Amino acid sequence: MTRSAVEVDVDSPAGAAAALRSTHAIRERAGVLTQRARAGESQWFTVHDDALEPTAALVADVTRNNYPDLQIPFHSRWRHFEAGGLDRKADLLNAADARAMVDLTVVSVLLDAGAGPAWSFAEPGTGLRLGRSEGLGLASFHAFTAGLFSSDPGEPLRVDAAGLAGLSKARLAEAFQAEANNPLVGLDGRLTILRRLSAALSAAPEVFGADGRPGGLLDAVCKPGRDSLTAHDILTVILTSLAPIWPGGSMIGDQPIGDCWRHPAVGGPGLTAGWMPFHKLSQWLTYSLLEPFGWAGVTVTDLDELTGLPEYRNGGLLLDTEVLRLRDNAWTDRSLTAADELVVEWRALTVALLDELAPLVRDRLGVDAEEMPLARILEGGTWAAGRQLAAQRRGGLPPLSIVSDGTVF
Repeated sequence: MTRSAVEVDVDSPAGAAAALRSTHAIRERAGVLTQRARAGESQWFTVHDDALEPTAALVADVTRNNYPDLQIPFHSRWRHFEAGGLDRKADLLNAADARAMVDLTVVSVLLDAGAGPAWSFAEPGTGLRLGRSEGLGLASFHAFTAGLFSSDPGEPLRVDAAGLAGLSKARLAEAFQAEANNPLVGLDGRLTILRRLSAALSAAPEVFGADGRPGGLLDAVCKPGRDSLTAHDILTVILTSLAPIWPGGSMIGDQPIGDCWRHPAVGGPGLTAGWMPFHKLSQWLTYSLLEPFGWAGVTVTDLDELTGLPEYRNGGLLLDTEVLRLRDNAWTDRSLTAADELVVEWRALTVALLDELAPLVRDRLGVDAEEMPLARILEGGTWAAGRQLAAQRRGGLPPLSIVSDGTVF
Protein backbone atom coordinates (compact mmCIF):
# COMPACT_ATOMS: atom_id res chain seq x y z
CA MET A 1 0.00 0.00 0.00
CA THR A 2 1.27 3.47 -0.84
CA ARG A 3 0.22 6.90 0.28
CA SER A 4 -1.80 8.69 -2.39
CA ALA A 5 -0.50 11.93 -3.84
CA VAL A 6 -0.84 14.98 -1.65
CA GLU A 7 -3.35 17.51 -3.04
CA VAL A 8 -1.60 20.84 -2.56
CA ASP A 9 -0.67 23.95 -4.49
CA VAL A 10 2.68 22.85 -5.90
CA ASP A 11 3.32 26.32 -7.32
CA SER A 12 3.83 27.65 -3.79
CA PRO A 13 6.92 26.76 -1.72
CA ALA A 14 4.80 25.45 1.17
CA GLY A 15 2.66 23.33 -1.13
CA ALA A 16 5.65 21.93 -3.02
CA ALA A 17 7.36 21.04 0.25
CA ALA A 18 4.20 19.28 1.46
CA ALA A 19 3.96 17.30 -1.79
CA LEU A 20 7.53 16.06 -1.36
CA ARG A 21 6.85 14.91 2.23
CA SER A 22 5.17 11.75 0.99
CA THR A 23 6.34 8.23 0.30
CA HIS A 24 4.13 8.32 -2.79
CA ALA A 25 6.42 11.03 -4.18
CA ILE A 26 9.51 9.01 -3.23
CA ARG A 27 8.29 5.85 -4.95
CA GLU A 28 6.90 7.64 -8.01
CA ARG A 29 10.12 9.52 -8.70
CA ALA A 30 12.37 6.59 -7.85
CA GLY A 31 10.33 4.58 -10.35
CA VAL A 32 10.96 7.17 -13.07
CA LEU A 33 14.72 6.98 -12.56
CA THR A 34 14.66 3.17 -12.43
CA GLN A 35 12.69 2.87 -15.68
CA ARG A 36 15.12 5.28 -17.26
CA ALA A 37 18.11 3.22 -16.09
CA ARG A 38 16.50 0.03 -17.39
CA ALA A 39 16.10 1.73 -20.76
CA GLY A 40 19.84 2.35 -20.84
CA GLU A 41 19.47 6.10 -20.38
CA SER A 42 21.33 6.47 -17.09
CA GLN A 43 24.75 8.08 -17.21
CA TRP A 44 25.78 6.19 -14.07
CA PHE A 45 24.20 2.73 -13.77
CA THR A 46 22.90 -0.28 -15.63
CA VAL A 47 20.20 -2.51 -14.11
CA HIS A 48 20.51 -6.31 -14.37
CA ASP A 49 17.21 -7.99 -13.65
CA ASP A 50 18.72 -11.48 -13.92
CA ALA A 51 20.58 -10.76 -10.67
CA LEU A 52 17.39 -10.09 -8.66
CA GLU A 53 16.57 -13.75 -7.99
CA PRO A 54 20.09 -14.68 -6.80
CA THR A 55 20.05 -11.58 -4.60
CA ALA A 56 16.70 -12.61 -3.15
CA ALA A 57 18.16 -16.07 -2.46
CA LEU A 58 21.09 -14.50 -0.61
CA VAL A 59 18.81 -12.26 1.46
CA ALA A 60 16.56 -15.22 2.28
CA ASP A 61 19.58 -17.29 3.38
CA VAL A 62 20.93 -14.48 5.56
CA THR A 63 17.47 -14.02 7.06
CA ARG A 64 17.14 -17.71 7.95
CA ASN A 65 20.64 -17.75 9.44
CA ASN A 66 19.85 -14.72 11.58
CA TYR A 67 16.30 -15.74 12.48
CA PRO A 68 15.77 -19.51 11.97
CA ASP A 69 12.22 -19.28 13.31
CA LEU A 70 11.49 -16.25 11.07
CA GLN A 71 10.37 -14.30 14.15
CA ILE A 72 11.98 -11.17 12.81
CA PRO A 73 11.72 -7.89 14.72
CA PHE A 74 11.34 -4.55 12.97
CA HIS A 75 14.33 -2.83 11.43
CA SER A 76 14.80 -0.33 14.21
CA ARG A 77 17.24 1.59 16.37
CA TRP A 78 16.13 -0.73 19.16
CA ARG A 79 18.06 -3.59 17.56
CA HIS A 80 21.28 -1.68 18.23
CA PHE A 81 20.32 -1.33 21.88
CA GLU A 82 20.37 -5.15 21.94
CA ALA A 83 23.99 -5.41 20.75
CA GLY A 84 25.88 -8.31 22.25
CA GLY A 85 22.62 -10.11 22.93
CA LEU A 86 21.80 -7.91 25.94
CA ASP A 87 18.27 -6.64 26.54
CA ARG A 88 19.11 -3.16 27.78
CA LYS A 89 15.57 -1.88 27.42
CA ALA A 90 14.10 -4.11 30.15
CA ASP A 91 15.28 -1.98 33.07
CA LEU A 92 14.54 1.19 31.13
CA LEU A 93 10.95 0.13 30.49
CA ASN A 94 10.48 -0.28 34.23
CA ALA A 95 12.03 3.11 35.01
CA ALA A 96 10.62 5.29 32.22
CA ASP A 97 7.29 5.95 30.52
CA ALA A 98 6.50 5.66 26.82
CA ARG A 99 7.29 9.32 26.18
CA ALA A 100 10.81 8.81 27.52
CA MET A 101 11.24 5.89 25.14
CA VAL A 102 10.18 8.16 22.28
CA ASP A 103 12.65 10.80 23.57
CA LEU A 104 15.46 8.26 23.45
CA THR A 105 14.48 6.96 20.03
CA VAL A 106 14.38 10.39 18.41
CA VAL A 107 17.71 11.62 19.72
CA SER A 108 19.44 8.28 19.08
CA VAL A 109 18.23 8.05 15.47
CA LEU A 110 19.35 11.60 14.77
CA LEU A 111 22.82 10.62 16.01
CA ASP A 112 22.92 7.49 13.86
CA ALA A 113 24.52 8.63 10.60
CA GLY A 114 27.72 6.84 9.58
CA ALA A 115 30.46 6.88 12.22
CA GLY A 116 33.36 6.10 9.91
CA PRO A 117 35.60 3.02 10.02
CA ALA A 118 38.05 4.22 12.70
CA TRP A 119 35.62 4.95 15.54
CA SER A 120 34.32 2.59 18.23
CA PHE A 121 32.60 2.76 21.61
CA ALA A 122 33.69 0.79 24.68
CA GLU A 123 30.61 0.06 26.78
CA PRO A 124 31.10 0.56 30.50
CA GLY A 125 30.49 -2.57 32.52
CA THR A 126 30.27 -5.13 29.71
CA GLY A 127 33.65 -4.96 27.98
CA LEU A 128 31.94 -4.68 24.60
CA ARG A 129 33.67 -2.48 22.05
CA LEU A 130 31.53 -1.78 19.00
CA GLY A 131 31.73 0.53 16.01
CA ARG A 132 29.32 1.79 13.42
CA SER A 133 25.57 1.69 14.14
CA GLU A 134 25.79 -0.58 17.20
CA GLY A 135 28.47 1.58 18.77
CA LEU A 136 26.51 4.75 18.05
CA GLY A 137 23.40 3.12 19.48
CA LEU A 138 25.11 2.14 22.72
CA ALA A 139 26.80 5.54 23.05
CA SER A 140 23.51 7.38 22.66
CA PHE A 141 21.71 4.93 24.97
CA HIS A 142 24.21 5.47 27.77
CA ALA A 143 24.27 9.23 27.17
CA PHE A 144 20.48 9.25 27.55
CA THR A 145 20.45 7.17 30.74
CA ALA A 146 23.16 9.46 32.18
CA GLY A 147 20.90 12.47 31.62
CA LEU A 148 23.04 14.13 28.93
CA PHE A 149 20.01 15.41 27.02
CA SER A 150 17.90 16.49 30.03
CA SER A 151 17.89 19.93 31.62
CA ASP A 152 16.49 18.50 34.87
CA PRO A 153 19.04 16.62 37.04
CA GLY A 154 16.14 15.16 39.00
CA GLU A 155 14.68 13.62 35.83
CA PRO A 156 17.58 12.30 33.75
CA LEU A 157 15.53 9.92 31.59
CA ARG A 158 14.24 12.53 29.18
CA VAL A 159 15.24 14.74 26.27
CA ASP A 160 14.16 18.37 26.27
CA ALA A 161 14.88 21.54 24.32
CA ALA A 162 16.87 23.20 27.08
CA GLY A 163 19.02 20.13 27.64
CA LEU A 164 19.87 19.95 23.94
CA ALA A 165 20.51 23.69 23.68
CA GLY A 166 23.01 23.53 26.54
CA LEU A 167 24.93 20.56 25.14
CA SER A 168 28.55 21.36 24.27
CA LYS A 169 30.73 19.70 21.67
CA ALA A 170 33.11 18.60 24.44
CA ARG A 171 30.36 16.82 26.38
CA LEU A 172 29.00 15.13 23.25
CA ALA A 173 32.51 14.04 22.26
CA GLU A 174 33.10 12.67 25.75
CA ALA A 175 29.84 10.71 25.69
CA PHE A 176 30.82 9.19 22.35
CA GLN A 177 34.46 8.66 23.40
CA ALA A 178 35.49 10.68 20.34
CA GLU A 179 39.10 11.86 20.42
CA ALA A 180 42.14 12.10 18.18
CA ASN A 181 42.86 8.35 18.27
CA ASN A 182 39.16 7.45 18.07
CA PRO A 183 37.80 9.87 15.44
CA LEU A 184 34.04 10.07 14.93
CA VAL A 185 32.94 11.22 11.49
CA GLY A 186 30.50 14.13 11.52
CA LEU A 187 30.71 15.12 15.20
CA ASP A 188 30.05 18.77 14.34
CA GLY A 189 27.11 17.75 12.15
CA ARG A 190 25.63 15.71 14.99
CA LEU A 191 25.89 18.62 17.39
CA THR A 192 24.32 20.92 14.80
CA ILE A 193 21.37 18.61 14.28
CA LEU A 194 20.77 18.33 18.05
CA ARG A 195 20.81 22.11 18.39
CA ARG A 196 18.42 22.43 15.48
CA LEU A 197 16.25 19.80 17.14
CA SER A 198 16.21 21.94 20.28
CA ALA A 199 15.01 24.95 18.29
CA ALA A 200 12.32 22.91 16.51
CA LEU A 201 11.06 21.47 19.81
CA SER A 202 10.82 24.96 21.33
CA ALA A 203 9.09 26.35 18.24
CA ALA A 204 6.24 23.81 18.29
CA PRO A 205 4.81 23.60 21.83
CA GLU A 206 1.53 22.37 20.36
CA VAL A 207 3.38 19.19 19.38
CA PHE A 208 6.22 18.91 21.87
CA GLY A 209 4.78 20.58 24.97
CA ALA A 210 6.06 23.47 27.04
CA ASP A 211 9.34 21.66 27.83
CA GLY A 212 9.98 20.76 24.20
CA ARG A 213 10.18 16.97 24.49
CA PRO A 214 10.29 14.67 21.44
CA GLY A 215 7.96 12.36 23.36
CA GLY A 216 5.21 14.84 22.52
CA LEU A 217 4.99 13.04 19.17
CA LEU A 218 2.88 10.42 20.95
CA ASP A 219 0.22 12.96 21.85
CA ALA A 220 0.46 14.79 18.53
CA VAL A 221 -0.21 11.65 16.50
CA CYS A 222 -2.47 9.77 18.91
CA LYS A 223 -5.47 12.00 19.42
CA PRO A 224 -7.81 11.21 22.33
CA GLY A 225 -9.82 8.08 21.71
CA ARG A 226 -7.59 6.97 18.86
CA ASP A 227 -5.71 3.72 19.44
CA SER A 228 -4.51 3.03 15.88
CA LEU A 229 -2.83 4.97 13.11
CA THR A 230 -0.79 4.36 9.99
CA ALA A 231 2.97 4.47 9.75
CA HIS A 232 2.67 7.39 7.35
CA ASP A 233 0.70 9.35 9.96
CA ILE A 234 3.80 9.21 12.17
CA LEU A 235 6.11 10.10 9.28
CA THR A 236 3.97 13.08 8.27
CA VAL A 237 4.12 14.61 11.76
CA ILE A 238 7.89 14.04 11.87
CA LEU A 239 8.45 15.60 8.45
CA THR A 240 6.23 18.57 9.25
CA SER A 241 7.26 19.34 12.82
CA LEU A 242 10.96 18.57 12.43
CA ALA A 243 11.46 20.04 8.94
CA PRO A 244 13.75 22.85 10.17
CA ILE A 245 16.31 20.53 11.76
CA TRP A 246 18.06 19.33 8.60
CA PRO A 247 21.21 21.37 7.97
CA GLY A 248 21.78 20.05 4.46
CA GLY A 249 20.44 23.20 2.87
CA SER A 250 17.83 21.80 0.45
CA MET A 251 15.19 24.51 0.21
CA ILE A 252 12.23 25.48 -1.96
CA GLY A 253 11.86 29.18 -1.40
CA ASP A 254 11.71 29.61 2.35
CA GLN A 255 10.73 25.99 2.96
CA PRO A 256 13.31 23.44 4.21
CA ILE A 257 12.73 20.10 2.50
CA GLY A 258 15.36 17.98 4.21
CA ASP A 259 16.62 14.82 2.51
CA CYS A 260 15.64 15.88 -1.03
CA TRP A 261 18.14 16.36 -3.82
CA ARG A 262 18.26 17.59 -7.41
CA HIS A 263 18.30 15.23 -10.38
CA PRO A 264 17.80 16.61 -13.91
CA ALA A 265 15.79 13.59 -15.08
CA VAL A 266 13.17 13.88 -12.33
CA GLY A 267 10.11 15.75 -13.51
CA GLY A 268 7.13 16.73 -11.42
CA PRO A 269 4.63 19.57 -11.31
CA GLY A 270 5.27 23.13 -10.21
CA LEU A 271 8.08 23.77 -7.79
CA THR A 272 8.52 20.04 -7.11
CA ALA A 273 10.13 19.60 -10.55
CA GLY A 274 13.60 18.12 -10.40
CA TRP A 275 13.53 17.13 -6.72
CA MET A 276 14.10 13.53 -5.62
CA PRO A 277 12.90 13.05 -2.00
CA PHE A 278 14.16 10.26 0.30
CA HIS A 279 13.61 11.25 3.96
CA LYS A 280 15.87 8.42 5.03
CA LEU A 281 16.51 9.42 8.65
CA SER A 282 12.86 10.43 9.11
CA GLN A 283 11.72 7.02 7.85
CA TRP A 284 14.37 5.27 9.97
CA LEU A 285 12.96 7.21 12.90
CA THR A 286 9.42 6.14 12.00
CA TYR A 287 10.49 2.48 11.80
CA SER A 288 12.23 2.89 15.15
CA LEU A 289 9.13 4.39 16.78
CA LEU A 290 6.92 1.41 15.94
CA GLU A 291 7.93 -0.38 19.15
CA PRO A 292 7.63 2.59 21.54
CA PHE A 293 4.20 3.38 20.10
CA GLY A 294 3.29 -0.27 20.60
CA TRP A 295 4.46 -0.14 24.23
CA ALA A 296 2.14 2.84 24.65
CA GLY A 297 -0.78 0.69 23.46
CA VAL A 298 -1.02 2.20 19.97
CA THR A 299 -1.49 -0.05 16.95
CA VAL A 300 0.42 1.10 13.87
CA THR A 301 -0.88 -0.20 10.53
CA ASP A 302 0.11 -0.03 6.85
CA LEU A 303 3.82 -0.41 7.53
CA ASP A 304 4.61 -0.88 3.87
CA GLU A 305 3.62 2.69 3.13
CA LEU A 306 7.17 3.39 4.23
CA THR A 307 9.94 2.73 1.71
CA GLY A 308 13.11 0.75 2.02
CA LEU A 309 15.92 2.87 3.40
CA PRO A 310 18.21 4.37 0.73
CA GLU A 311 21.49 4.08 2.59
CA TYR A 312 24.80 2.42 1.86
CA ARG A 313 24.00 -1.07 3.22
CA ASN A 314 20.90 -1.60 1.09
CA GLY A 315 22.40 0.27 -1.85
CA GLY A 316 25.67 -1.59 -1.36
CA LEU A 317 23.86 -4.93 -1.51
CA LEU A 318 22.54 -4.06 -4.96
CA LEU A 319 26.00 -3.06 -6.22
CA ASP A 320 27.78 -6.03 -4.66
CA THR A 321 25.29 -8.52 -6.12
CA GLU A 322 25.44 -6.68 -9.47
CA VAL A 323 21.75 -5.91 -9.68
CA LEU A 324 23.25 -2.48 -10.27
CA ARG A 325 26.52 -1.92 -12.07
CA LEU A 326 28.43 1.30 -12.45
CA ARG A 327 29.11 2.35 -16.02
CA ASP A 328 32.53 3.54 -14.85
CA ASN A 329 34.13 1.64 -11.96
CA ALA A 330 36.50 4.55 -11.39
CA TRP A 331 33.74 6.12 -9.30
CA THR A 332 34.45 3.59 -6.56
CA ASP A 333 37.77 5.37 -5.94
CA ARG A 334 36.34 8.88 -5.65
CA SER A 335 34.74 10.76 -2.77
CA LEU A 336 31.12 11.65 -3.41
CA THR A 337 28.50 13.72 -1.60
CA ALA A 338 24.78 13.25 -1.02
CA ALA A 339 24.10 15.98 -3.59
CA ASP A 340 26.03 14.29 -6.42
CA GLU A 341 23.78 13.07 -9.20
CA LEU A 342 25.32 9.59 -9.06
CA VAL A 343 24.47 9.27 -5.36
CA VAL A 344 20.96 10.65 -5.80
CA GLU A 345 20.32 8.11 -8.54
CA TRP A 346 21.90 5.25 -6.56
CA ARG A 347 19.58 5.97 -3.66
CA ALA A 348 16.51 6.25 -5.92
CA LEU A 349 17.27 2.94 -7.64
CA THR A 350 17.75 1.39 -4.21
CA VAL A 351 14.24 2.41 -3.11
CA ALA A 352 12.61 1.03 -6.25
CA LEU A 353 14.60 -2.20 -6.37
CA LEU A 354 14.00 -2.99 -2.68
CA ASP A 355 10.28 -2.92 -3.50
CA GLU A 356 10.93 -5.44 -6.29
CA LEU A 357 13.19 -7.59 -4.15
CA ALA A 358 10.78 -7.86 -1.22
CA PRO A 359 8.19 -10.22 -2.83
CA LEU A 360 10.97 -12.44 -4.18
CA VAL A 361 12.41 -12.80 -0.67
CA ARG A 362 8.97 -13.54 0.77
CA ASP A 363 8.39 -16.24 -1.85
CA ARG A 364 11.64 -17.96 -0.91
CA LEU A 365 10.79 -17.80 2.79
CA GLY A 366 7.19 -18.92 2.27
CA VAL A 367 5.62 -15.90 3.96
CA ASP A 368 3.31 -13.11 2.86
CA ALA A 369 3.52 -9.33 3.17
CA GLU A 370 1.42 -9.30 6.33
CA GLU A 371 3.80 -11.71 8.06
CA MET A 372 6.89 -9.99 6.70
CA PRO A 373 6.45 -6.32 5.90
CA LEU A 374 9.37 -4.37 4.52
CA ALA A 375 10.33 -3.40 8.08
CA ARG A 376 11.22 -7.06 8.70
CA ILE A 377 12.77 -7.74 5.29
CA LEU A 378 15.20 -4.88 5.87
CA GLU A 379 16.14 -6.27 9.27
CA GLY A 380 16.35 -9.92 8.26
CA GLY A 381 17.41 -9.12 5.53
CA THR A 382 18.71 -6.70 2.98
CA TRP A 383 20.58 -4.49 5.46
CA ALA A 384 22.25 -7.49 7.07
CA ALA A 385 23.20 -9.01 3.70
CA GLY A 386 24.61 -5.68 2.53
CA ARG A 387 26.73 -5.41 5.64
CA GLN A 388 27.92 -9.03 5.29
CA LEU A 389 29.07 -8.52 1.70
CA ALA A 390 30.80 -5.26 2.63
CA ALA A 391 32.68 -7.05 5.44
CA GLN A 392 33.77 -9.84 3.09
CA ARG A 393 34.88 -7.60 0.26
CA ARG A 394 36.09 -4.33 1.80
CA GLY A 395 36.45 -4.83 5.54
CA GLY A 396 33.02 -3.28 6.10
CA LEU A 397 33.42 -0.22 3.89
CA PRO A 398 30.59 0.62 1.46
CA PRO A 399 31.22 0.22 -2.29
CA LEU A 400 31.02 3.98 -2.80
CA SER A 401 32.76 6.55 -0.62
CA ILE A 402 30.28 9.18 0.58
CA VAL A 403 31.52 12.24 2.46
CA SER A 404 29.21 12.39 5.48
CA ASP A 405 28.30 15.34 7.68
CA GLY A 406 26.44 13.04 10.06
CA THR A 407 22.96 13.89 8.79
CA VAL A 408 22.15 11.68 5.76
CA PHE A 409 24.21 8.46 5.72
